[in-house]
Amino acid sequence: MGFTPLVEEYRGGVLENVHYGAVSVVDERGRVLYKAGDPDHLTFLRSAAKPFQAMPAMKRRIDRDYGLTGTEAALFAASHRGEAYHIEALESMFRKMELREEDLHCCASYPLNEEAKAERLRAHEPKRRIFHNCSGKHAGMMGLSKQMGWDVRTYYELSHPVQQEILGTVAEIAEVPKASIPLGVDGCGLPIFALPLHKIAFAYLKLACPDLIADPASREAAAVIAKLMNDHPDMIADRQFVCSALLKDDNLAAKGGAKGVYGIGLRKERIGISLKVSDGSEQVWPCIIASILERLGYGNQATIDRLYALVPNEIVNDGGTPVGERRAVFQWA
Repeated sequence: MGFTPLVEEYRGGVLENVHYGAVSVVDERGRVLYKAGDPDHLTFLRSAAKPFQAMPAMKRRIDRDYGLTGTEAALFAASHRGEAYHIEALESMFRKMELREEDLHCCASYPLNEEAKAERLRAHEPKRRIFHNCSGKHAGMMGLSKQMGWDVRTYYELSHPVQQEILGTVAEIAEVPKASIPLGVDGCGLPIFALPLHKIAFAYLKLACPDLIADPASREAAAVIAKLMNDHPDMIADRQFVCSALLKDDNLAAKGGAKGVYGIGLRKERIGISLKVSDGSEQVWPCIIASILERLGYGNQATIDRLYALVPNEIVNDGGTPVGERRAVFQWA
């Protein structure tokens, strides 16, 4: 599968675990500058697709038409963790767009954030569809469907105009033929796409640097959703998650997805980065991303420090005693 060791974990000086995967770094022409593992590895974007899935709605500026705040509209690209401020914004969105929670195709769940989940359980609240981490993305598709006069209740079907526009957007931004994109079904029930890893990096570079997008409407939509993500980073995940930590840096466009996939675009440097952890681990994202940025000579040390603060390379036991370490071990090819 073209994977190489990315991170090794040691306990008591003994190698205990290895996380394999692949990394790709591309320039503004889509050429691979650095790689570890196979940059052609076919990778489902999962939630890393959300900024691109939001672009058709941003082309119509449904946020303006429905009177949404920036905080609310940022949820179109979010994998929110279900904190109270997320739910308040979502409920406000549903009121403004006159949508029904029961029309959400994502299943009822509890928040991903453990504290937020505990709060709902203590209050004896049932699972809700709006608690699902993808509910903001779904709301954007529902709002667009309503605005365009399309069936709101079937927005999740591949044949639906919303999904066809999204598929076309992904093909356009990644510069791949639409018919060549393998399709699957995401955890939330929506169609999802697979791209070569280096094409994910290229798409994120364009999200960061939309001047690289030929179509004016797509260029503007990418700029709008990327700015919303940077302006409201805590809406994209929560206050203690890697996506929000990276988006606090205005030089970065960034979003991760399930099963270890991540995309990052760097504005000043005009490069794109993508990675895939083969075992799907998100815990090693900070170690890998911080190491990539360090190896590229990235100038914002505060961003790198935030990543290491989220998941330190020092491994501690349940009592907080240091017992080992994790190391980024990949080499550029």
